[in-house]
Amino acid sequence: MASNAWVIYDEAVRGLGEAKFSLASSDTLKVALFLNTSNCADKALADAHYATLTDEHAEANGYLTGGVACVATWANASGVSTLDIANAVWNASGGSIAFRWAVLYDDTAGDKDLIAYCLVDNAPADVLAIDGKTLTLRINVSGVFAMSQT
Repeated sequence: MASNAWVIYDEAVRGLGEAKFSLASSDTLKVALFLNTSNCADKALADAHYATLTDEHAEANGYLTGGVACVATWANASGVSTLDIANAVWNASGGSIAFRWAVLYDDTAGDKDLIAYCLVDNAPADVLAIDGKTLTLRINVSGVFAMSQT
């Protein structure tokens, strides 16, 4: 399943600009799954940290609270730097995994700064990873986001 475009949290932009965190390739970035009732789709969250999010998928059926780690890479071409991450993978077991949102955050620092979120289904509708199946969230072909100097 391919993800839609990622929406960058306002606090992530500010945090990068103020060197609050770096998003180095060595940082531990994670993708977590959230229900349709979550507050995760508010890009202007005043306190943009993992702990402030509501309604993450429960730890069950092959999903672990906090999501999965995804290796980050930076690519540089023609003055544009792009952050990309490896695809996120879950194996549904003992039941299905239902969710609507995916959230990317930096698990390296104590605050667990939020970076971006995406609506996984355009309908919008819940996505269902059926028991016994593998769910692969393919990250957008353009990466998570790109920065350039003008």
